[in-house]
Amino acid sequence: MKTGGETVKLRGNSANLRGMWRTLVCTAVVLSISLLVMSQPQAAAQKPFAPFSLTAMAAVESARVDWRTLRGLNYRTGEKTEPLKQVDGKQVKVPGFMVPLEDEDEFVTEFLLVPYVGACVHTPPPPPNQIVMVKMDSGKKTKVSFWDPVWVHGKLEVQTVRSPYGDVSFKLAANLIEPYKD
Repeated sequence: MKTGGETVKLRGNSANLRGMWRTLVCTAVVLSISLLVMSQPQAAAQKPFAPFSLTAMAAVESARVDWRTLRGLNYRTGEKTEPLKQVDGKQVKVPGFMVPLEDEDEFVTEFLLVPYVGACVHTPPPPPNQIVMVKMDSGKKTKVSFWDPVWVHGKLEVQTVRSPYGDVSFKLAANLIEPYKD
């Protein structure tokens, strides 16, 4: 670097600093896009998406569970808050973004549900209490929706599961997936 006619050498590994800044900027962009998409559910609802349903009544019977409720699990001790205890083992619907476990498939039987787009792919994974392992009932397949948020309906269980992307604190047997609408 030149300053007033002098050449000053940078100390340290500037490539590492550039890499860290690039990762930080990419993470901030992904989080910003996720917040924008989640705050405007009507835009996501306009895109074509074919929901999979084993039962049309699932949407009516499902209790709405948000990510704050799921954070009510202390994944180190297993302690649960009262709101989380009330939905454990029950039919629920959880909003989020799909992270498929089957790399090349357009339709999948299992995936991870995460609170923001891009989680688990190019960034460190969220904590276990912010990831839900979803398996479709009866091995049925559903279309992957990478960029659009979805509602996943099914039976929620607090159960630690290992995945290729990290530990997961919840398991959900899904019977309905539909575009996110608030």
